[in-house]
Amino acid sequence: MPTQALTQYERERLENIRRNGEMMAALKLQHKANELSTAAKRPRQEIKSFNNDLEKKKPKIEAPIVIRRSLRSRGLPPDSSTAAGLEDDLLPSPGRFNSQSSPQGFPVDRSGPLAVKEAHSGGADDRLLLDTILCMSENAPLCPAKKFKEGTASGLNLESLTLKEENVARVVRGRILNVRFLPSGDRTVVIVGDKLGNVGFWDVDRKEGEGDGIYVYSPHSAPVSGISVQPYSLCKIFTSCYDGFLRLMDVGEEKFNVVYSGDEAIFSLSQLSSESGSLYFCEGRGGFKIWDLKTGKASSSFSLHTDRINSIDFNPANTNLVATSSTDGTACIWDLRSIRKGAPKSVSTITHKKAVHSAYFSPSGNYLATTSVDNTVGLASGANFADTTMISHYNQTSRWISSFRAIWGWDDSYIFLGNMKRAVDVISTIDRTTISLVSSHMTAIPTRFAAHPLTVGALAGATAGGQVYLWTSV
Repeated sequence: MPTQALTQYERERLENIRRNGEMMAALKLQHKANELSTAAKRPRQEIKSFNNDLEKKKPKIEAPIVIRRSLRSRGLPPDSSTAAGLEDDLLPSPGRFNSQSSPQGFPVDRSGPLAVKEAHSGGADDRLLLDTILCMSENAPLCPAKKFKEGTASGLNLESLTLKEENVARVVRGRILNVRFLPSGDRTVVIVGDKLGNVGFWDVDRKEGEGDGIYVYSPHSAPVSGISVQPYSLCKIFTSCYDGFLRLMDVGEEKFNVVYSGDEAIFSLSQLSSESGSLYFCEGRGGFKIWDLKTGKASSSFSLHTDRINSIDFNPANTNLVATSSTDGTACIWDLRSIRKGAPKSVSTITHKKAVHSAYFSPSGNYLATTSVDNTVGLASGANFADTTMISHYNQTSRWISSFRAIWGWDDSYIFLGNMKRAVDVISTIDRTTISLVSSHMTAIPTRFAAHPLTVGALAGATAGGQVYLWTSV
């Protein structure tokens, strides 16, 4: 527009615009305004782009979203394998785990008696096993099997102990917590209990054409904490469980009967070899009960420890003496004749720095061997077992493996326990030295052991994978 056509007002307005422009250029205000505008817009643009990318990726997600829930919220028993090898430190609530499914998928009520056929959950037809056990029971001596006398195995050449390929078997699916032999010299039968509630049998001496000799039953719904064969009768086998149940497998009746059920988990079980009328078991935190099988009642009940009791064992030379090991870090020897309910006093106490998972008397009754997570094996002897020697042994197992428990062999010469290098450690009580039994057939770590009560050199080791390794003397 020509300047002369502008009014006085318009000329003054244009002049003001020009001066303002020069001032803004001098102060660089326009440049800064552009920077602020760009910075203010950037987050909105990035967020929008991020959200769009998420929306584009959502349909491509194929894996389901896993929501972590505790075992307790799912109504399952605690997984003892997550306790750094100390599976026995857990206290599940037994009442929730009495119902499971049968192998056919039908619900099974485990709060009452179970037929053997109903509890049978794996392996071949168990008719052959039941008949075998009945035959073994009939041929068993009238008196219970006794431990070997002192010196019986002192001449045993440990190098003669071998593991043959055919003496390795996977008996159950879960981690084995207990292993026992049926006390018979006629046939070798191994019994195991695992963390899934299974009780497995391995008939080692099966004949050709009789299958693999493995039979599995599921009478419990939580870890099996103890196995005991009734003195004078091999066809009566007791089992205890974290579900609070004590059961009797009566092979003659073909039933798993309920002997006892309580509100607390049962962690250990034992019987005297000289009597068949009582069971000794420990439940909860330090509880110890003597159960009369005839009356179906507890004849005595004591609180012996401040934490759970992991093992019970009677002195072969003096059955009034009983040893208990506890997670409270002690192993105690008690005299059942003088024990008091209010303030029980032990004959002797062996103290460790950490949990003690076993305390077993030697065959002569002169020694007591304890196994602790503090990487020691204790050896107590002398008057009232007051003389204690601590032998170093690495006892730290991984989260998936049961704690080690040292057992005696066939006399007071050797103690057997597991080794993290897939071997069996043998500790000499004479010179306190340790040697290891190694075999290429042993592909897992043995943690729980049993020595055959009638066959020198027959040693069974059990693993977290459900395998059993049977060492024999050539």
